[in-house]
Amino acid sequence: MATVTSSTPSQPLTPIAPPSERLLSLDIFRGATIAAMILVNDPGNEKAIYWPLDHAKWNGWTPTDLIFPFFLFIVGVAMAFSFRSRIARGASRARLMGHVLWRGVVIFGIGLFLNGFPNRYFLHSLRIYGVLQRIAICYVISAVFALWMGKRGQIVTVAACLAGYWILMRYVPVPGFGVPTHDIPLLDPDRNLVAWLDRKVLLGHLYEGTRDPEGILSTIPALATSLLGVLTGEWLRSEHDQKTKAAGMLAWGVLGLAAGEAFHFWFPINKKLWTSSFVLFTAGFALVVLALCYWVVDIQKRRGRWTMPFLVFGKNSIAAYVFAGMLAHIVFRFGLKQPDGHVETYADMVYNRIFAPLASPETASLLFALGFVFVCWLAMWVLYRRGIFLKV
Repeated sequence: MATVTSSTPSQPLTPIAPPSERLLSLDIFRGATIAAMILVNDPGNEKAIYWPLDHAKWNGWTPTDLIFPFFLFIVGVAMAFSFRSRIARGASRARLMGHVLWRGVVIFGIGLFLNGFPNRYFLHSLRIYGVLQRIAICYVISAVFALWMGKRGQIVTVAACLAGYWILMRYVPVPGFGVPTHDIPLLDPDRNLVAWLDRKVLLGHLYEGTRDPEGILSTIPALATSLLGVLTGEWLRSEHDQKTKAAGMLAWGVLGLAAGEAFHFWFPINKKLWTSSFVLFTAGFALVVLALCYWVVDIQKRRGRWTMPFLVFGKNSIAAYVFAGMLAHIVFRFGLKQPDGHVETYADMVYNRIFAPLASPETASLLFALGFVFVCWLAMWVLYRRGIFLKV
């Protein structure tokens, strides 16, 4: 069950680290990521979207494809801070792991709740996996490595996840179809090992019918994303000076971007399959963004009114995601019956009457999405002003 903590907006009652160690830049990065996630999930017109605000159809990437791996990376960074500070206060690893397991179950359950909300809880068709479910699984498994394995072991695990996943997808025959690059194209949308396993185990519960972008096998490289976040968090908790930390993140980020682009020629960047090249590229991008944010906010101390909008989302990220998901299910599924007999959803009513007359379909769709983000922000702002921070 989610718990509620209350404090002043700038100091939660139960911070994950002492105030002097808390990274404001991480909260801002998290808040910006959540805002972007809500923005791209809720366009006014799904047929009229500017390309940066839509996912790549298959191979390749757009800015939208960066959002989910950014959030998973942030989960890993925050985990490193949380665990080390709680251990320093006397918590045992076993006790921490118990909390991790409970939190993972709750987050997974919230994901299932959103998949069926408000009235689609049919056991034969309820989608099992999803964004929060992947976060929960990677969080729990990453916690094991963060608590009981050192940096070298974590690096080896990341390498094994990325190399092992490439080997599976490149060389293991897909039952009924053959060997990739020999009998079938590499990463064929439906004729690949990830889609085959999802259909074998979860047919009827898949987001795209024949496959799921957060399916079973692709959790392996997603784990590498969260572990790279853990390693980054450990770097930020190290005794190096702040400028060295920022420079290190920037250097490794550029290297990750280059490695992802290079690996793309053998194992294409693909968000729906969470390919190894996708992990390297998006983790590199996340490192660059976090390094710049860390430099501006935590080193240069350039803070002020501009940080507050991001902190509103950043300090209540799960609440913001859940609220946005529930609101979207309501306004995009329900509506009013019109004189001609069809039901116009509430979202279509707002879009057609307010935004569509203002601009081109793409711009109107974007304006609707920005309005949706603002409504969600207002709800989180009320919590922020009252010092209420929802924790799992």
